[in-house]
Amino acid sequence: MTTLFLATTGGHLEQLVSLAARIPSDGPDVWVTHENDQSRSLLCGRDTVFVPYVRVGDVRDVARCLPTTHKLLRERSISRAVSTGSGIALGYLPYLAARGVACHYVESAARVTAPSRTGRVLQHVPGIRRYTQYAGWAGPRWTYRGSVFDRYEADPVPRPLPDVVRVVVTVGTAAEFPFGRLVDRLAPLLAPDGELAAVTGRPVEVLWQTGCTPTGHLDLDARPFLPGDELAAAVRRADLVVSHAGVGSALTALAAGRRPLVADRSAALGEAGDDHQPQLARELCRRGLAVHRSPDRMTVDDLVGALPLGVRPSTDVPAFGLLP
Repeated sequence: MTTLFLATTGGHLEQLVSLAARIPSDGPDVWVTHENDQSRSLLCGRDTVFVPYVRVGDVRDVARCLPTTHKLLRERSISRAVSTGSGIALGYLPYLAARGVACHYVESAARVTAPSRTGRVLQHVPGIRRYTQYAGWAGPRWTYRGSVFDRYEADPVPRPLPDVVRVVVTVGTAAEFPFGRLVDRLAPLLAPDGELAAVTGRPVEVLWQTGCTPTGHLDLDARPFLPGDELAAAVRRADLVVSHAGVGSALTALAAGRRPLVADRSAALGEAGDDHQPQLARELCRRGLAVHRSPDRMTVDDLVGALPLGVRPSTDVPAFGLLP
């Protein structure tokens, strides 16, 4: 029998890949997601079906999933399905659950205090097991089995200052939410003759992954999107990672042993759909896995202070056991 792993791209897919490694195997897997540089790279070598993007709350997008869902169920003998959302979960899990497939929905680690809109809808669908990554709001409707962040802990050994300071700035893959406040604030700090170079006495090299954020008014070599393997390799070489407070960007930094300096987006300023990022940033800081600053207040002292900080793999990571 086959397990269907299902997630939209970005942080949702990053989380699912991480959690899937902790879920006991039950036969072959098939992955369903949207196609972009990240998903092609992250799922290279896996049995993958790429499908059209599903927007949260778009009934037509959800309805368009049904033919593919039915075909997968018929041709792949799907026995269980695991999803970290977002909107794509609505297009597949209710149909599969109604046909006897064991369906599991893991709420994003970005949802620190309550479920997302997708999660609130799936609460009312019979046959779907639901999981939160925070024990604080587990209960009769939501089971706690751990978090993607359980794999990491703060490294107490500081890293030495390198001869060349390599920095990665990443704002994630969102195509509709620019984050100009962060990029504009960092541009003078990270310029070749900027404050970080002056304070450290070292040359500074920066990779800018800026998504849909406009950068034409700035003197920097920006790349909107990078393949996942290329970004991960750059982060491994980096001495400092500065990112938005997104789960995917945080996981990329943590996997490379870096403790990122994170800035949270504001929904009121059109930088995000809601204000979950401040909550996630505080949670990462509580775990010792990030340094949190407002993009408006980030200084060269913050950059210098984050340079020696790292993380390491946790020595005790439990399996993510699914409900029967």
